[in-house]
Amino acid sequence: MKIDIPVIPLAERSRPKSIDEFKGQDHLLGDGKPLRIMIENDNVSSVILWGPPGTGKTTIAKIISEKTNSEFFQINAVSSGVKEIRSIIEKSKENKLFQKRTILFIDEIHRFNKAQQDALLSSVESGDIILIGATTENPSFEVIPALRSRVKIYTLNSLTEENLREIINEAIIRDPFLSSLNIKSVDSDFIIYGSGGDARILLNLLESTVIHEIKKDEIIVSKELIEEILQRKNIFYDKDGEEHYNVISAFIKSMRGSDPDAALYWMARMLEGGEDPIFIARRMLVLASEDIGNASPNALLIAQATFSAVERVGMPEGRIILAQCAVYLASQPKSNSSYMGIEKALAFVRNNKLFPVPLKLRNAPTSLMKNLNYGKDYRYAHDFDNHFVIDNYLPDEMKEMQFYFPSENGQEKNIKERLKQLWKDFKKY
Repeated sequence: MKIDIPVIPLAERSRPKSIDEFKGQDHLLGDGKPLRIMIENDNVSSVILWGPPGTGKTTIAKIISEKTNSEFFQINAVSSGVKEIRSIIEKSKENKLFQKRTILFIDEIHRFNKAQQDALLSSVESGDIILIGATTENPSFEVIPALRSRVKIYTLNSLTEENLREIINEAIIRDPFLSSLNIKSVDSDFIIYGSGGDARILLNLLESTVIHEIKKDEIIVSKELIEEILQRKNIFYDKDGEEHYNVISAFIKSMRGSDPDAALYWMARMLEGGEDPIFIARRMLVLASEDIGNASPNALLIAQATFSAVERVGMPEGRIILAQCAVYLASQPKSNSSYMGIEKALAFVRNNKLFPVPLKLRNAPTSLMKNLNYGKDYRYAHDFDNHFVIDNYLPDEMKEMQFYFPSENGQEKNIKERLKQLWKDFKKY
């Protein structure tokens, strides 16, 4: 007997129609929680729903569309532009004349450029439209400040394993197609692993494995079958999105924290996700100076050599060079004294009067300048014992200021001892 396979994907067929059917996001949709109250009272205000893929952003918007008495428009930022937005805005103004509200749902709102986002401002502020935006990217980076200030931002959490397991079980029981088949067992743990926590991928992967076995009397969704369908676990790493910054942040913090194992793991995540190896090498160059500095000056040389080597060798061999450098940097003594020193100096310059360069420190290439006492009383360090003389090289108003405080880590301890010996009580080393 021929079995008709549905045209509509399982993820769409299984989409919850009400809040009570929805799995996860209890902090927003639980009893007495903000989004639930807004939906139940049909009193929706402009919001941006921010969260990972497959956590329910579009589903929440569709639930709102079913429950609201407002006119509901849905567009995708990838395929829509300012012209379509203006058309909806014109319709919303007509609706307002008849005391009818207009809700505009924009999926992937982070893909709108500034001009497209600007087109929404006055209508959102005036209440002509109620905006619901969905994004996987941090609104702080992808949504213009003027628009952010006019909406509430709700963060959706990744679905728990329990949520995902419930979604699988309910799909098998309630979906007419799946429930008509003899599904003997499902390796839920591995399907959840393969989905990366994305409910949409989870359901479509489940359906793909079932369809693969559809001619069998008993369908067993095993780990081996899932691997065959999946072929490769989805690596969640968007080079242009927030996860890019999250993973590189974890990588940097692992090296700063002297954990070579964690550094290698986060590097592997980046490489497997397709990150540019030059970007990784560039970040290690910065870390070598910012977080290691003079505690191990060779770190900067090795990071520079790594950058050049990866640039010449390329991938996949470049991964070996990157790994060697990451392990080295993670294992070195740490100091941010130079970094903190320049930050303190910059803060002082930005927040205080700019004092003139003392005459003795000024360059005097002409006789006129010499007559104006440029360079007068400057003491040439090489004329003194040990090629050093205690003097003030800052403006007189700042002579007590000190920005650099060397640590006692690694080789910087030697620098501290030398400076202490030279400056004695004049500086606090």
